[in-house]
Amino acid sequence: MSDGWTLQELIDAGMSVTGGCLDCHRHQKLDLAALRDRFGSDAPAMEWDLKPKMKCAVCGRKRITLTYSPDTSPKDLHRKRT
Repeated sequence: MSDGWTLQELIDAGMSVTGGCLDCHRHQKLDLAALRDRFGSDAPAMEWDLKPKMKCAVCGRKRITLTYSPDTSPKDLHRKRT
C-alpha cells in the first residue's frame, strides 16, 4: 500500500476533488481523468502531491486548498424490493 491515493484509485472509488483559491475564492472541480492522462494513473493524488502543481486559473495565485469528496449519489433507486 502506498502513502495515499493515486489518481486512478480516486477515479475508481468515485471520488471528486475540488480546488479552491484562498485569494479570489473561486472553486473548480478537478478533471481527474485529464490529470491521470497527463501525470499517469499511478501518480500520487494526495493534497501535498497536487497542490504544488496547481494555481488559480483566474488570479494565477498558488494558495489553493483541495477538498476530497466521495460519490454520495443514491444507488439502486430502481431496485425492486423482495
